[in-house]
Amino acid sequence: MHEAQRRAAVSDAAGLVLAEGASAAGLSWPLSGWPHEGSLGERLMRAPFLMAPMAGVTDAAYRLMARAGGAALAYSEMVSVAGIHYKSERTWELVDPNPAEPELAVQLFGSDVEHFREAVPLVVGRLGKKLALIDVNMACPVPKVTKSGAGSALLDDPELAGDIIRVVREELDACGRTSLLVTAKIRIGRRTGEVVGPEFARRMEAAGASAVAVHGRFASQMYRGESNALEVRRVVESVKVPVIASGDALSPERAAALMAETGASGCFVARGSYGNPWIFGNAELCLSGKAPRPVEAGMRLAAFRLHVRLLEATGAHIARARSLAGWYLRGVPEAAAWRERAMHCVTPGDYLALADELEATLA
Repeated sequence: MHEAQRRAAVSDAAGLVLAEGASAAGLSWPLSGWPHEGSLGERLMRAPFLMAPMAGVTDAAYRLMARAGGAALAYSEMVSVAGIHYKSERTWELVDPNPAEPELAVQLFGSDVEHFREAVPLVVGRLGKKLALIDVNMACPVPKVTKSGAGSALLDDPELAGDIIRVVREELDACGRTSLLVTAKIRIGRRTGEVVGPEFARRMEAAGASAVAVHGRFASQMYRGESNALEVRRVVESVKVPVIASGDALSPERAAALMAETGASGCFVARGSYGNPWIFGNAELCLSGKAPRPVEAGMRLAAFRLHVRLLEATGAHIARARSLAGWYLRGVPEAAAWRERAMHCVTPGDYLALADELEATLA
């Protein structure tokens, strides 16, 4: 990252961008903070839809868009405790919240208990009051993560997984942050047909987890097939701590239905938020029996511009805007041709000019 980008990332540039562009995109500014009063279950009851951690996606710009769209809380990308141990500056870039973010949930992954013991006080010291909670990833199915015993590989080693949760809880307490939560994100099992969700969740609860998020697929499925809401409900019924449902919340209607089908206290939205920051607020409307707010083409283009400007304001690599173009331009006339043109954009100005040109054709 160039020094100019670093300066932008630690300034109030992102807040200024949101103040100027959120309204036109049908998004909110200033951002509402994660509720601090009451138990976790009570907080989720008031604000149940959370932006899930996604590797390579949920940078500061993405998190700010989700929060502006109504996400109750946003998570960092997966953060390697080994990377923290080896003092990787790139790892710390994943952890640092932008000044415009009210708070941040940090998701850690790894398989070395001592690396977790070392990482927790460093994360607490780095984020201070902006740290909302620490989540431990026990769900990622990607081989480069599982080959070291991390992610969903921990589903095969509940004793080690429990030790990790206990150490995170102990270190938070030792830092004087007893009110900070430690949670675990799991899958219903590692291999198709081998369900471990209920028993594994009970083990994490006993180790000190304040909540468990459950993706309703086996790790061996990756993201293929359908998420099994019934198996998520079985986890809900097996523990006393709140459960956050995850998997296939691809529309506001489906996100709300997932809450009803599983009995979960909260819901992670992941791929459903691609080019759709409004999904969080609309899911709340659906949950309350109201119709979701229509997202007009002008709002989509305004949001695309806003997101591109946030990439620049937070010091992110502008190449990420290529994915954004694919997401935000879905459904516009001649969408494939416009997306192809976006692949040749190089600067933020190129993307903004493309959006202006497209908007002129719609008018």
